[in-house]
Amino acid sequence: MQVVCLQEEAFYALFDKVIEHVEAKRKDKPVKWIDGEEAMLLLNIKSTTTLQKLRNVGKIRFSQPQKKIILYDRDSINEYIEKHARETF
Repeated sequence: MQVVCLQEEAFYALFDKVIEHVEAKRKDKPVKWIDGEEAMLLLNIKSTTTLQKLRNVGKIRFSQPQKKIILYDRDSINEYIEKHARETF
């Protein structure tokens, strides 16, 4: 095993670069499961009742890991939007 010695300033500069790299990678990939607020933004709806209706009739996938927490599948929301897209003339 090799031991690498760095000055304190160089260590923290390297550490900052690693954090920047990890955060950039994380931002590139959107989260699969989103909350109701973000789902409503993607669907451009303002009513939680409409969101619940889409969930209840099976138009969008959801998960309920706890009683009061409902998460929505971003991919199914995007598929729902694409399914209802109209081609231009």
